[in-house]
Amino acid sequence: MGGQADQLDDYTSDCRARVAFEVLANRWDSVVVFTIAAYGPTRPAVLLTRIGGVSPKVLNDALRRLEYNGLVERRPYQEAPPRVDYSLTEAGSALLEPMRAMGAWATRYADAVLDAQERFEARERFTRRAGGR
Repeated sequence: MGGQADQLDDYTSDCRARVAFEVLANRWDSVVVFTIAAYGPTRPAVLLTRIGGVSPKVLNDALRRLEYNGLVERRPYQEAPPRVDYSLTEAGSALLEPMRAMGAWATRYADAVLDAQERFEARERFTRRAGGR
């Protein structure tokens, strides 16, 4: 057959296509990838400053996840005091193009998504109040 339903199986079953979505499912991971791409190899303290709004623990968790997934490389230096920086791997750099495409989608449709969320939440509040009478 080879129709649209067959293509959906690529995303609904346990397959490699889902890895791309799962790898950046955490909201800070893509921000870290973009920041390292923009500035090159970067120390965690510098990432904290450049990103803003992220705690050291959350940043550390993101860096560990990205390293686990092979998107960043951790480079320790034998210095006193010890220093480490992170750079993108080939796989991490290759994600920039699809991430930019997602950014373009968000630019175009974010208002529609936010409007839909507001309508849904308003309907849910109304339903709860009506049911509580």
